[in-house]
Amino acid sequence: MHIAMLTTNDPAGVAIQMAKAVNRLTPHRCRLLTSEIRYNFLFEKDLHLPFLDQAGLDEVEEVLRSSDIFHFHLIYDEQLRLGPFVVKDFIKGKRIVHHHHGHPDFRANPDKYRDKYIRLGRKNLLVSTPDLLHKLPEAIWLPNFVPLNEPLYLPAAPVEGRLRLAHSPTRRELKNTDLLVDVVRRLQRRFPHLELDLIENTLYAECLRRKQAADIVFDHMQGYYGVSSLEALSQGKPTIAGLDDWNIGCVKEFFGCLDIPWVQARDAASLETALDQLCMDAGLRAAVGQASRDFMEHYWNEEVVVDRLIAFYEQAV
Repeated sequence: MHIAMLTTNDPAGVAIQMAKAVNRLTPHRCRLLTSEIRYNFLFEKDLHLPFLDQAGLDEVEEVLRSSDIFHFHLIYDEQLRLGPFVVKDFIKGKRIVHHHHGHPDFRANPDKYRDKYIRLGRKNLLVSTPDLLHKLPEAIWLPNFVPLNEPLYLPAAPVEGRLRLAHSPTRRELKNTDLLVDVVRRLQRRFPHLELDLIENTLYAECLRRKQAADIVFDHMQGYYGVSSLEALSQGKPTIAGLDDWNIGCVKEFFGCLDIPWVQARDAASLETALDQLCMDAGLRAAVGQASRDFMEHYWNEEVVVDRLIAFYEQAV
């Protein structure tokens, strides 16, 4: 199969990781076509329209013509313009996939998209986190790909005499950042060596390096997990998030595991308790971190997820 992934921007760099996994681990070929840069975190690119010369545009046209599957990320469809091309001009005979990643308009207006897919007869629907199934129950949840063995996703030894908590919110209001800051300030009275590394407006590679240098990572307490969680778990960090029962159940069902590695915190009190325990006990941090890495290697690995993706493509109509 030849797959074209199509979007304006790559949400959190997840599409490029998906394309790379397909190309590395299967006989199929996947290209990612993008047209915009958001946040300028320098996620890896494939065919990024603003960077291309005429030869590159010719390659884009050939990918659009020859692909078997058009895999749209975020809220986009065949009306998407990619440089001089409009995707609808190439759509005849393609299998169509729509993949949602929590775009604000989708979260606010899910019925707009459900109605469109019903009207167009689109049945090949994916979401990137289980909570989005509440918005689009006709979809299938496909976990994000995590390149566990790339250098910045590997565990690193802790630094003696230092205790660092990392948090990387793209949007503070969605990630419980202010609450975290308040909790850390209270904890610093008992643990004056505790540092909060608030990672914002930072290049992606530098963000990963700073998480890799941390002892604990906080994601958020919105009921689901973010890409930040998956990066930290891969790096062998105790990773705090507030997953609700639905998300926990979906993870266990998909991967066939009995437990999940996240340190649970769903409000300020439970967050403070979790952090207090981790700050006090280096052995606990090491054990939870090792369990995090083990979980990613044994369950949430690219081979498992790519097999599900290819099976999904093969049954697409």
